Amino acid sequence: MNNLNVLYEDNHIIVVEKKPNILCQSDYTKDLDLLTMVKNYVKEKYNKPGNVYIGLVHRLDRPVGGIMIFARTSKAAARLSKLIQEHKMIKEYLLVCHNKLDNEGIMEDYIEKVDTKSVISNKLNGKYAKLEYQVLQRKDNLNLVKVNLITGRHHQIRLQFASRNNPLYGDQLYGKQNKKQIALFAYHLSFKHPVKDEIMDFKLIPKNGIWSEFDYEA
Repeated sequence: MNNLNVLYEDNHIIVVEKKPNILCQSDYTKDLDLLTMVKNYVKEKYNKPGNVYIGLVHRLDRPVGGIMIFARTSKAAARLSKLIQEHKMIKEYLLVCHNKLDNEGIMEDYIEKVDTKSVISNKLNGKYAKLEYQVLQRKDNLNLVKVNLITGRHHQIRLQFASRNNPLYGDQLYGKQNKKQIALFAYHLSFKHPVKDEIMDFKLIPKNGIWSEFDYEA
């Protein structure tokens, strides 16, 4: 079933791992995307005829891997979208970045999207962007960092770190042109179930590539 790594599923939601370099949703490239993969998985597993409803409630950049949640009903999609808008969904990332960095801190900026990139802007033209970070390990000139993403702006994490001379390892757009896989992974997702009265909590630690240089466990 599309080699999909399903972390959890019920009648309302499905939580899966997005592999790096897979699109969240179809675009002009027509490459196979995660939304289509999830639809095909549900259609095949449950023998559903016709179109299958799967709601896309958040996104990850194409090169970025990690945990994603999809809604299986329109009611669940609306409730999950509201949680995200009200900043009630915990979204934490792991990243590897270059150069010296304080042990922990907060980054606040105004970000403006310009064509396919984003830039640090001002309050008039940009959208407020905030994240919190903590350095977990250091090795040579690299830092393994945990990020709590408070707002979800376009390329926010990548831009905010790069603008402070801490570009992400393998970031082809805001960092060094070194043909490496970007080291950014959505490793922790926590939220209130859209229907049940319970907190859903998922963690997934990347292991391959540059991640193998560190030994952090969730």
